[in-house]
Amino acid sequence: MSMRMDQRQVLTPRMIQSMEILQLPLMALEERIEQEMQANPVLELTEQEADPDNRTLAAENAEDHRDASSSYSEDERALVVNEDSNGSDDFNRLEKLADYLDSEEFSTNSGLRDYTRNGAASSNDGDRDKKLDAMNNTASRGGNLSEYLLNQWVFVDAPPGIKKAGEAIINFIDATGYLRTELEQIQRESKTPLGLDELTEALKLVQTLEPAGIGARNPAECLLLQLDAIENEGGDLAEGHDFQLERALVRDHLKDLEMNRYPQISKKLGRSIDELKAAVKRLGRLSPHPGKQIGPTDAPPITPDAIVYFDEDTGKYQIEMAHDPVPGLSISQMYQKMAKDRGADKTTREFLSNNVRNARWLLEAIEQRKSTIQRVIRAVVDAQQEFFEKGPEFLKPLPMIGVADQLGIHVATVSRAVSEKWIQTPRGVFPLRRFFSGGTQSAEGEDMSWDAVKEKLKIIIDHEDKKNPLNDDEIVEKLNAQGLTLARRTVAKYRKIMNIATARQRREF
Repeated sequence: MSMRMDQRQVLTPRMIQSMEILQLPLMALEERIEQEMQANPVLELTEQEADPDNRTLAAENAEDHRDASSSYSEDERALVVNEDSNGSDDFNRLEKLADYLDSEEFSTNSGLRDYTRNGAASSNDGDRDKKLDAMNNTASRGGNLSEYLLNQWVFVDAPPGIKKAGEAIINFIDATGYLRTELEQIQRESKTPLGLDELTEALKLVQTLEPAGIGARNPAECLLLQLDAIENEGGDLAEGHDFQLERALVRDHLKDLEMNRYPQISKKLGRSIDELKAAVKRLGRLSPHPGKQIGPTDAPPITPDAIVYFDEDTGKYQIEMAHDPVPGLSISQMYQKMAKDRGADKTTREFLSNNVRNARWLLEAIEQRKSTIQRVIRAVVDAQQEFFEKGPEFLKPLPMIGVADQLGIHVATVSRAVSEKWIQTPRGVFPLRRFFSGGTQSAEGEDMSWDAVKEKLKIIIDHEDKKNPLNDDEIVEKLNAQGLTLARRTVAKYRKIMNIATARQRREF
């Protein structure tokens, strides 16, 4: 055994909490505050003071209400005892109201019954049912593709063996609507004995379910099933379709279409290029992933942490923190006094003191989060002013370590501050992390981020001659003319990242 003295970097609980609060996005921070309020009794929400205009408006509304009260019926007037009489009329009205509150009609209409059907008092004694509130406030579960198909399969008229085979097939259909499992494997894995002939017949029936294309085993079969459904439906939906040509394109020439080989297809099918282009346009309306039409499609909401706007008075871009997660969050004065009261029980004082200290840490962490994010956004706005004024092609490289040195904080703090944070700008809503990237230099020595390079690449391709598109070498020459020296493989890399096809595939006939 021995003793030694050394120095170590140890994160205190307070520092850990501060880093966690800083990294949380806005909605997650609101949930965290709600959890802290439930766990810490000294935290409370105080009402914000109304401005004078609101108070004036409230007074006017109250005056209008008093004026309108004269038109109320006898039973609707407020229960105010008339001091000039013996009050018999008011007490009679009060007795009528009590009888109504005890009646079955009120219990049925109000929806807030404090008694069960057998007359016994409910367990909440007038309090709100928290479980019921939680259920009412919870979003309904999104529809499931398998459930959607099984609900249709119930009404399909087929022998029992085929019905069971169809249920087994539906359980193997993936979220995109494809059946990527061989029928033989479904037969082996099924707990119920199934014949291969039954599975084959069941698959044909499953492929008639909605949405059209369900149960396909490859993209070509998926498109053909949708063409069959449109032709069978007829009417306006089938108007203008050349089903013979469209089926030939899907069945025999999908790869040629992908490689943009219109002349070869035209020669093989004996159709003009204009007819082919019209047919491809109609095929483009079909869904390559029909299963995605069923199920939850809600996009996660985005709440900007700050708003960047141009102030005409100062001629500068200003920052306004857009949302305070809990504007009235504070520490109860009553509990603070109880924690300092020497006459109170020692255990109670210790409990309150610990909670008051934890509440202070939380409030300080929230305030520090707000200050750090605001300082980081300020540094971003100062560095990227040309982006806000001229557009994405003027975005400059901004490494996080540079911002960290400028603000005198650790680069990990900057990383946490920009994680899942969004800002609203005159050019739209952007993730804060987008403004941090590396880059290159132009021939004039001007710094330019890789996002700006990609924007210039996109502009060049958008303005090219579509009948004679530029290949990667020609794009390199165009960028060199603008003062950007890049290798061909770099251009090809960013073209693929931006999902831009090759010159052969971009050519129009």
